[in-house]
Amino acid sequence: PSDADVAAAGTGRGRTVLETIAPAEGPAQPRARLPHGLPVATLFPRRLRYAMFGLVASLFLFAGLTWWVTEDPPLRAAYRSILDVFGMGDPAIGEGTGRQVLQVLSGLAGMALMPVLFAVVLESLGTFRTATTQRPPPRGISDHVVLLGLGKIGTRVLDRLCDLGVQVVAVERDPQALGIGTAHTRRVPVVIGDVTREGVLEAASIGTSRALLALTSDDAINLEAALYAREVDPDLRVVMRLFEDDFAKTVSRALRDSYPNATTRSRSVSSLSAPAFAGAVMGRQILGAISVEREVLLFAAIDVAGHGELVGRSVAESFRPGLWRVLALDGAAGAAGVAGAAA
Repeated sequence: PSDADVAAAGTGRGRTVLETIAPAEGPAQPRARLPHGLPVATLFPRRLRYAMFGLVASLFLFAGLTWWVTEDPPLRAAYRSILDVFGMGDPAIGEGTGRQVLQVLSGLAGMALMPVLFAVVLESLGTFRTATTQRPPPRGISDHVVLLGLGKIGTRVLDRLCDLGVQVVAVERDPQALGIGTAHTRRVPVVIGDVTREGVLEAASIGTSRALLALTSDDAINLEAALYAREVDPDLRVVMRLFEDDFAKTVSRALRDSYPNATTRSRSVSSLSAPAFAGAVMGRQILGAISVEREVLLFAAIDVAGHGELVGRSVAESFRPGLWRVLALDGAAGAAGVAGAAA
């Protein structure tokens, strides 16, 4: 379209409608648990199943080759191949060349597979231990905050909420995430699972919560979780972490239009941290930074001398609407100084 068409189309107020489109899948099966609530599924992750499958397939392969080379009975051939793979067989001295080559290959396969199997088993035990030490959300919990993501940002927010005495239920996909230990120390209930799967937010009692903080590093997950939570409770207060500030502004406006009675906030971490970074670079001139909606108000202290915009002017004359305003003057020790705020 031409520039005139674009300008004409942008004169009215648009409305963006968001909708979650998910593939047609059956309801997610709950994780298997022992009678006393231990998560059995964490003992047999996918990588452990793959490693065990590779080991069993190697045993069957070498058993068949041993039976074919030595013409032993099948059970005896399987027994000898198992000993060769695990390095417990006697050297095939005096036997045929095929048998000797097969024994060497079996030993090399066992040396390659066994460390992988042991590593995966130890990782599974560690994951199982972590999952069993997490406190599940108590039954009947209400008026709490559901926090998604226990990375760097989520962990700092968790600490702040706990310091304020706010009841929190955390949701994290990775059992080894940075904030898992902090949540355990703070005695915060943690739900381990993918928030995009059905039943995870329900496990965190999203229906009886007062707010949702979606602070993962994935914009798609944060947005999907926010939309799903709004389907459960249209009046739920939602705060989202999004990377792009313009996208965050569009999403916030769209959710406010779709749910006018609910509080919605979406923020870009990089945009919020930029003023603090700039203040650290500029040194003592920047006294502080305050975020007002999506604008940042900087408080700075500068010397009047050497600034043509300030020298010889009154406070009223120095004021620039939309740029800066003089808040105070400091003439201590004969030095003229000014403290002001700039947008």
